[in-house]
Amino acid sequence: MKTDNAHDDDEMRPEYRREDLGTGVRGKHYQAYMESNNLVLLRPEVAEAFPTEEAVNEALLSLIRIAKASTRPRSGST
Repeated sequence: MKTDNAHDDDEMRPEYRREDLGTGVRGKHYQAYMESNNLVLLRPEVAEAFPTEEAVNEALLSLIRIAKASTRPRSGST
């Protein structure tokens, strides 16, 4: 019976040549990734209350609207 040892050795298949792959650049896309992603870790109790990304965003947008409305100067008051 033939055993599959492909996962055991760290060598490339013979049909691939390392020089065909070019040189790798570590962290090449890191800056673009960091600029386009904002990952936030939630406490477990918060994640339970807001189980989806949309629920979290809606709650935060509501809080922003409330905060802005409560800090606006009111007309006619001195």
